[in-house]
Amino acid sequence: MSKKGSKTREAKKGAQGGDGPALRELLRVPGGKPVDLAAHDPRETPAGPSHKQAGLAAMTELADPLADLQERLWAASTAGDRRRILLVLQGMDTSGKGGTVKHVIGLFNPSGCRVHAFKAPTPKELGHPFLWRITRALPQAGELGIFDRSHYEDVLVARVHALARTDEIERRYDEINRFEKSLADNDVTVIKCFLHISYDEQRDRLLKRLDRPDKHWKFHVSDIDERALWPAYQQAYELALERCSTAHAPWYLIPSDRKWYRNWAISRLLLEHLLELDPRYPRADFDVTEARRRLLEQ
Repeated sequence: MSKKGSKTREAKKGAQGGDGPALRELLRVPGGKPVDLAAHDPRETPAGPSHKQAGLAAMTELADPLADLQERLWAASTAGDRRRILLVLQGMDTSGKGGTVKHVIGLFNPSGCRVHAFKAPTPKELGHPFLWRITRALPQAGELGIFDRSHYEDVLVARVHALARTDEIERRYDEINRFEKSLADNDVTVIKCFLHISYDEQRDRLLKRLDRPDKHWKFHVSDIDERALWPAYQQAYELALERCSTAHAPWYLIPSDRKWYRNWAISRLLLEHLLELDPRYPRADFDVTEARRRLLEQ
């Protein structure tokens, strides 16, 4: 048994054993019920490590099992397994979408990952239905796809800035639910994470960007204008979480004021879903003994 395989088995035992409820059950947004973001503490640690050093150690322990399972998922696709994962990251500015890509997705083999950061739609994209550009960026079989922002911008920014008619935005919730159901029906495991930060934490993170010349490129004056719309964005997120957290594509509310906890929680969610998929290495489609004999004869 390989060292990585052993750690994966230990992780699976822990996920199914005495660690209490799976993290995804603790962080899942029920859906269909009003959501009050103010009732959720962005600094809480509802499960897992309770302080930074423990969190960093826990991330180290997750690295091998995650890499092992990703390799299996990628390998299985070579034998026709169509399963893949789509990780959707949404949150206010500075909530840590890019940090998650760096610290969590950095645990995986980049050759099996497909990262897409969605910006404001281009004129070409605006000429198509809003899901058109999303469909073009979906992961292929065996891949881990990561969306830094996503199709939810079209019910968040569009609602806050009145970029579309209210009735059009209302229709988009149903379109999103149908779209995500079609993904689930086609072997895509959708993991949607809302990175929940506080108003004060956002200010502190923006100020740190101003304090460091090497972070100025990440700051835009428009960030201040967007911050002034905080209440409207919170309401828009509450509606999206309520209407689009479904059995086939639930939302997970990730307390994100503590960066280390955010990273651990998303890593753990990925582990739980990968363990459930339980991808397997494909059997050799050739005579292994004969191949070995021929090599030894050379």
